[in-house]
Amino acid sequence: MGPMEERVQRLLEPTISALGFELLGVEYLGQGKHSRLRLFIDGPDGIGLDDCTQISHQVSAVLDVEDPIKAQYALEVSSPGLDRPLFKPEHYANYIGQQVKFRVKLPVNGQRNFDGQIQKVDQQNLYITIETGETLKFDYSDIERANLVPAV
Repeated sequence: MGPMEERVQRLLEPTISALGFELLGVEYLGQGKHSRLRLFIDGPDGIGLDDCTQISHQVSAVLDVEDPIKAQYALEVSSPGLDRPLFKPEHYANYIGQQVKFRVKLPVNGQRNFDGQIQKVDQQNLYITIETGETLKFDYSDIERANLVPAV
């Protein structure tokens, strides 16, 4: 997440937590008048459409007052889905042994897209075993986006 997403996350976490849900992460897709602010939420019993609607109304009020994004955008509130996005070290830690696809900000050995199995995590780094059997280390701050690969 970039600085703007982190600011929105800090701003909205208390409101979403008070409703009994967890704000997993924030994604801002700047595309002019078609920009979107996407919030990924989860709850103890999963997420339904009514939950997304309730959170959307509460969050909209906070965003209107605080106005952290000056541009026009559409707000989307979403469950994480099967290809759950991973934002924080603890998210990765919950899925050790699972497959993940991710993109890094700057190329590593000439590539930016990786997929492999999460081997271990610490507070700073993610260790992934790629298809060649090699285990690579990535700093979380270098990861642009990451998603679980649903088991078939």
